[in-house]
Amino acid sequence: MSFDWPRMHKWEENIERDMIDSVESYVLEYYGVEDIADLSKEQINEIESFCDDYEWNLLMAPGFRYVINLWEDSHYEDEENTLN
Repeated sequence: MSFDWPRMHKWEENIERDMIDSVESYVLEYYGVEDIADLSKEQINEIESFCDDYEWNLLMAPGFRYVINLWEDSHYEDEENTLN
């Protein structure tokens, strides 16, 4: 019988969710804000620079990408509302 891991994707989803939650929690605590949208552009640049230093070869990279995308999405919506 060959090795098998049924529903391994569920384990991977849980691990990814935990990693994203950990990155988000750390960033919020580090910068003392309650929401990712409250970060400044400079703070997002610091996070991107941190990741660039590792050439995005971080195990936690998906969590940082999530945080950056969340911030960009929130500020895109703000820009859209300002234009309308």
